[in-house]
Amino acid sequence: MAGHSKFKNIMHRKGAQDKKRSGMFSKLSREITVAAKMGLPDPDMNPRLRAAVNAAKAQSMPKDNIQRAIDKASKGDTENYEEIRYEGFGPGGVSLIIEALSDNRNRTATNVRTAVAKNGGNLGASGSVSHAFDRMGLINYPASVGDAEKVFEAALEAGAEDVSSTDEGHEIWTAVSDMHEVAKALEPVLGEYEGAKLAWRPQTMVAVNEDEAATLFKLIDTLDDDDDVQTVWGNYEVSDEVMEKLG
Repeated sequence: MAGHSKFKNIMHRKGAQDKKRSGMFSKLSREITVAAKMGLPDPDMNPRLRAAVNAAKAQSMPKDNIQRAIDKASKGDTENYEEIRYEGFGPGGVSLIIEALSDNRNRTATNVRTAVAKNGGNLGASGSVSHAFDRMGLINYPASVGDAEKVFEAALEAGAEDVSSTDEGHEIWTAVSDMHEVAKALEPVLGEYEGAKLAWRPQTMVAVNEDEAATLFKLIDTLDDDDDVQTVWGNYEVSDEVMEKLG
């Protein structure tokens, strides 16, 4: 297990505004409902639902909201959401994978295409950038569970493939087929995880300058504001110097 990944999952870009929080709860609720509908409505018996509930708890989503989202699936009182993936390029040649849950494919495609085009990018065909990413399992823990060495040892013992630790938290990477088993093995040592989901990990990173980073972050924020967009993955790397200039 070697190497560190500095790219940021849009799910971890925490907004302080009420609008951002409301939008985040909407996305989390949608994922919970879809997960509950695809399997059993019991988190203990449905790994995807359990991961979605844990992610919601990590963002302080009220229990009543979580239960309502599960109940919507149980009662059949929900739209038919479709999982859609878009691939393309952002400013500076950055590769982007955009994952959405939508009840209207045409609306989502138009919104995503417009957001990308207006912010220095363009969408490509399916497979145009995903070949440069590895499909893996990603388990997130807060920094408070322990230092990098403790988490590394726990992840190694649990069968993970890689670990990236920063001041913000720990990213534990696994093979897709091993994610839930690794997550289960980690709990007795590190406690309940913040999130566990399938992820896209870039094989190589692309450094972006100040102008490119500013436009890229505007693009990501625009996508994040769309209720249909769940997650944005990218192979961008922004230096501390550039981040300081951007404030």
